[in-house]
Amino acid sequence: MADDSSYNVKLYIYDMSKGLARQLSPMMLGRQLEGIWHTSIVAYGEEFFFGGVGISSCHPGGTILGMPDSTVDLGNTEVPRDLFLEYLSALSESTYRPDKYHLFEHNCNNFSCEVAQFLTGAKIPSYITDLPSEVLATPFGQALRPFLDSVTITPSGSNGMNGFGQR
Repeated sequence: MADDSSYNVKLYIYDMSKGLARQLSPMMLGRQLEGIWHTSIVAYGEEFFFGGVGISSCHPGGTILGMPDSTVDLGNTEVPRDLFLEYLSALSESTYRPDKYHLFEHNCNNFSCEVAQFLTGAKIPSYITDLPSEVLATPFGQALRPFLDSVTITPSGSNGMNGFGQR
């Protein structure tokens, strides 16, 4: 008999460069990057992520990005959905408000890591969370920083925080 109080948690990983990072990074950065990562957490039948409009959700694979390039099974959680939605609501009013988004220092991957730890105790892979500092450590990354600091990534096709729990 299935345990109805346990929910699977997955990390969806998208390469925002669609393979271009792998091809161009050696020439531009002097080192190989496998991708430019956007991540989200899938739990309770929804995909949750953070971007320039704050915390959003959609059906899994329902953003403009489509289906993820890869997924990581983070394990199961016993956190009830209602408690999780309260947690997200609190985050959306504090740490993960739209004005708190920053491409390198406070982004979708930071959100995914924090939510993964809340739900399962597991972190997301370090190759994802370490990427911004690796890019900024290169001369090209430093030269592009003023432009990159102004970039906001917001996958469309989502429900904002107010849409949670409406399904």
